Amino acid sequence: MDFQHTEEQRLLADSVRRLLERSYGFESRKAIVSSSDGFSAMVWRDLASMGLLSVPFAADDGGFDGGAIDLVAPMQAFGAALLVEPFASTLAPAGRLVATLGTPAQRAALVPRIVDGSAKLAFAHVETLLGRSLDAIATTATPVAGGGWRLAGEKRMVLHAPMADALAVTARIADGPGHDDGVGVFVVDAHRSGVSMKTFRTVDDLRAADVAFRDVALDGDARLGDGRDARAAIEEAIDFAAALGCAEAVGAIDSANQATLEYLKTRRQFGVPIGSFQALQHRMVDMTIHAEQARSITLLACARVDAAARGEIDAAERARVVSAAKVLVGTACRHVGQEAIQLHGGMGMTVEMKISHTFKRLTMLAQQFGDVDHHLERFAAAAP
Repeated sequence: MDFQHTEEQRLLADSVRRLLERSYGFESRKAIVSSSDGFSAMVWRDLASMGLLSVPFAADDGGFDGGAIDLVAPMQAFGAALLVEPFASTLAPAGRLVATLGTPAQRAALVPRIVDGSAKLAFAHVETLLGRSLDAIATTATPVAGGGWRLAGEKRMVLHAPMADALAVTARIADGPGHDDGVGVFVVDAHRSGVSMKTFRTVDDLRAADVAFRDVALDGDARLGDGRDARAAIEEAIDFAAALGCAEAVGAIDSANQATLEYLKTRRQFGVPIGSFQALQHRMVDMTIHAEQARSITLLACARVDAAARGEIDAAERARVVSAAKVLVGTACRHVGQEAIQLHGGMGMTVEMKISHTFKRLTMLAQQFGDVDHHLERFAAAAP
């Protein structure tokens, strides 16, 4: 199978890399991370002006008509630069749910604002660390007289919630005690009355929050879609986001490998570069093999996500390949991250060196949307 990028994809990736080289060096990133906002409004505007936020949306909605495969190279660049802006959170799963579940009127209201960068989104889904299943959703949306909704519940670890303009919230539809009419996705103004956040910084320097919804009053059109159960759309959006997360991890792995190789070439011991020691060369080769395996499976996963969206394969096949990617990429994140730190020695643990931040990002990416154990189980369940 030919995994070469198209000319348009290469040009887009080159533009992203030039932007990041110009505006997102390691020192610039440290300043952004320590700022009160936790992201750069200037970088966000630049990403929007390049058209990156339009890539996965349909042309009829003002997008580029692209898919996950078109975002692989930009996500790799973001992974290498350790981007903290809410790009992935806005496009997936939140933006993906708007694109696949929203009615024409909802898409017309939301997609142009996403594309021009005026609406940053976050996905509020996880409620407990143990419950990843859609059956674990306890947040409820109760219909009220007049066609509105009353939203109540709590969500944990909502990445980029502090900077989001709107939240895509998963909730169980409730219509009286004990009645369950499926799961829905609601677009909620992040600053709406009844919405409160306990904000914090994650170990890899992203901003996140635990979000509480205290009987939040919503309009009747706050629920995405035409009223059908949203489980399939949520699972597809999470797979889309997981595939993009794998691409970001590949970029971070490449960055870690490059930094480690450079260190082995320059750090001297016993009068010679430590890279001349055969044992360390073998470890570097293993890191490179992990990187190439992660790259290949990520491209396959993104291609399968796009194929499923076109109706060429079923959801079970998409889930199987995405879980396979998460297993291999998660394993590569752990191996490369730990080896990079060990080969750097004590220097690798210092906050002054980028490799320590890359290690933390790889650790978090390996956990996002399910860890290796979770996806091993899911892969087995999806096997034909």
